[in-house]
Amino acid sequence: MNKKALTLTVVANMTSNYGEGLGNISSVQKVFKNGKSYATRSRESLKNAIMVQSGMYDDLQTSVDKATQKFVSEDLNATNCRALEGGYMNTTGNTYIRKSSFYLTDAIACDHFINETRFHNNLYIASNFAKKNKLNLQNKGDAGKCGLMPYQYEYDKTMKMYSITIDLEMIGKDKNFDTVEAEDKEKADRVISILDTIEMLNLVVKGNLDNAEPLFVVGGLTDRKTHYFENVVKVEKEKLSNIKVLKERASKGCKVALLEVGGFKNEAEIIKELKPISVYEFFEDLRTQVNKHYGV
Repeated sequence: MNKKALTLTVVANMTSNYGEGLGNISSVQKVFKNGKSYATRSRESLKNAIMVQSGMYDDLQTSVDKATQKFVSEDLNATNCRALEGGYMNTTGNTYIRKSSFYLTDAIACDHFINETRFHNNLYIASNFAKKNKLNLQNKGDAGKCGLMPYQYEYDKTMKMYSITIDLEMIGKDKNFDTVEAEDKEKADRVISILDTIEMLNLVVKGNLDNAEPLFVVGGLTDRKTHYFENVVKVEKEKLSNIKVLKERASKGCKVALLEVGGFKNEAEIIKELKPISVYEFFEDLRTQVNKHYGV
């Protein structure tokens, strides 16, 4: 079987994006389905976090020509610039478009949203300003001069599921330019850097560090360029369902991994039916397969 892609579906505890704010109130982004609202972290947010943490954006160059965009040229393109592996559109002179070689879905909460509002203020720094300027925060006028501001935001950190699929045939190539594609070692390193980041993913939201490492992950190298497990991984009330269907799909050359920390209420059933390996072992095996795929 010709392996054309690498696909993963991940379940992880993570926070959500924040959408439009109203005054000093911030609301998490949500999607509406099955008659209920579900908190979400957008695919754009996930992709940016992966590109930054993996080091793929270390060689990013940008240009401003009416629009701020990734710099692209005959000498700097996806074959020799990792930052362009995630796709680009450059309209400086001729318009060049290259699609991303990997695709993500939104990370959507497994259970519907239940509002938890958190209240904060900047009392300490406002008090510091008031003290130095001999103002009184109990005085309404002085409070305004000191910038005293209460604020609130919705908080959400729940199990979310997302999928990522990497087109192994597209890595290190750029059809917009007549240049030699990246070497096989470079191709493998790019894919592995993405895998390393997913394994240890962390996100920063509202100034807080959020551990978003996988609690459960299924996937591997396949001949289909699609989110192969997106429709069969289902989690409700911290229980993994559709285990029979998931087992059938995973038996076709893919593997299942579980972080055995009691994150799922039916963990014993998952272990018995799916016989998962550890998350560490899962990603180690993937790294070996990627190197083998590219002949490294």
